[in-house]
Amino acid sequence: MSEAPRHDSMGTERLRLAAVERRYRSEAGELPVLRGADLTLNGGEIVALVAPSGTGKSTLLHLAGLLERPDGGEVFINGQAAGSLGDEARSALRGRAIGFVYQFHHLLPEFTALENVVLPQMANGTPERTANARAHELLAGFGLEGREAHRPGRLSGGEQQRVAIARALANRPGLLLADEPTGNLDVETSERVFAQLLEAVRGAGVAALIATHNPELAARMDRVVTLREGHIVPA
Repeated sequence: MSEAPRHDSMGTERLRLAAVERRYRSEAGELPVLRGADLTLNGGEIVALVAPSGTGKSTLLHLAGLLERPDGGEVFINGQAAGSLGDEARSALRGRAIGFVYQFHHLLPEFTALENVVLPQMANGTPERTANARAHELLAGFGLEGREAHRPGRLSGGEQQRVAIARALANRPGLLLADEPTGNLDVETSERVFAQLLEAVRGAGVAALIATHNPELAARMDRVVTLREGHIVPA
């Protein structure tokens, strides 16, 4: 990969969940999902989140990514408490500090691979020329030379997901959140894409929380956690 190591970020706290609670309300009453979840991730650390469906993995990722607000406790990003921030400030913090990779890539179909990586940078205030150079660098690092001008519909599933990973890393976030990033790929493609994801994340010194059902992939990360009765515990 072309991403240069960022040793200055190694060991720096990137994410801390402190006694985080989340409840969903329905006609039948409240359904507690998280009951005081605690988790800390430092720069350069890759953590696998492995838990059965319905236990709150996506909820946990949404809270860590500031897409939802907790009902109790606090979420810290780079040491900053996010709970008291307004919507605009939360959005700005998310844009500069957090990258997301989803199982289904969610690329913008009307834009090219290059544009999909350029746009989030420009939305974050990066000049277009700088954003283009960064996008070319990332896509080349993922072996996508010559594919930059292709729209997602003309890319394979593995290529689309590599573009999505490049997009997630484009703004040089300190924290990467991934929800089954290779779950929609065949075994061979999944292995190749996951290896490139790990290489890019480790090279950048990023803290990563990656939800996966694949125990072999989880075993290649630094540690594995799960959700049990609303708490985060070692798997």
